[in-house]
Amino acid sequence: MSEKNTRATNPFTLTFGRKPQSYIFRYEDTEEVISSFMMEPPTYQVYLISGVRGSGKTVLMTAISKELEEQEWITVDINPNKDLLEEFAERLSDACHRLPNLMEKGFNVSVAGVGIGIGASNEKRDAVSRIEELLDILVKKNKKVLITLDEVRNDDNMRIFASQFQALIRKDYPICMIMTGLYENIYAIQNDPALTFLLRAPKTFLKPLSIREIMASYKSIFEIDMDEARQMAALTKGYAFAYQALGYLMWKHKDKMEFDEILFKFDTILFESVYQKIWESLSDKDREVMIALSHKGEVKVSEFMDSIGMNVGNFSRYRDRLKNKGLIISQRRGTMEMALPRFDEFIDEVEFNR
Repeated sequence: MSEKNTRATNPFTLTFGRKPQSYIFRYEDTEEVISSFMMEPPTYQVYLISGVRGSGKTVLMTAISKELEEQEWITVDINPNKDLLEEFAERLSDACHRLPNLMEKGFNVSVAGVGIGIGASNEKRDAVSRIEELLDILVKKNKKVLITLDEVRNDDNMRIFASQFQALIRKDYPICMIMTGLYENIYAIQNDPALTFLLRAPKTFLKPLSIREIMASYKSIFEIDMDEARQMAALTKGYAFAYQALGYLMWKHKDKMEFDEILFKFDTILFESVYQKIWESLSDKDREVMIALSHKGEVKVSEFMDSIGMNVGNFSRYRDRLKNKGLIISQRRGTMEMALPRFDEFIDEVEFNR
């Protein structure tokens, strides 16, 4: 690594959700969503992004949001831990007031939902009426709105908001929405009887990043040869957080530590930041399957079932669930293997400490 790079800012980040300086663009996923939203009328007005923790769901949503902002869309990021309708009304009002010459003279909305200013009413109005009034202004100005909701959960708050969003769509308001979440949360939302319209919404499950692109990135940033870059890239298995974590550690410690020491820190970051939470979310039987699969590499499904004494009928549901959670992957028909890098080593540590 050059002296110039040593003094420069680390291009990798360990912060979840923030778009790093070194970012591998997901062209296919990004263009699919943007082209759909930009159609007249939109092909779809809701997209669901699912994936394992650390797969880059929030970063992809942020990248799409930035692209649409450049097309002069109004983007509204909503906190799922707050009242979603009230939050949408307030954030939409804030976004509108930041744009010059958008709001009609004298129009304003206070935090409490009371209109103030010239010609404004002092009567408190509910969130829906405020949202529709703002959207009516945006329609006149030919503006479109993108709502982003990160790490959604299937609760009453979400049901009320999604139902109202559907009502706004029926009124032909120019609004679109992206929601991200873990597989189990997205699945629960799509299959909620009160939210059946979301069953038709396309769902993007994030695949691993291209190993070739990771290799090219490491080679360029660290000024290393192709073999070393290939070994580093292979270590990440295309997992977005691993790409960032290994890059971050190499940038910080490459000239001070042996690679084994860096690898130890890499494991610690993966284990403590992501894998422990993933493990805690699994059922006892899911854990048994993952333990049995540990250190086996790519295996034939039929042989693996025999080794753990399960048949197709009872094994398929565990395999499908683990696959949907992003923990196992099938590179070839009839086979499966661990999807996440160094997860075998994490299981070893769990078993040792049990």
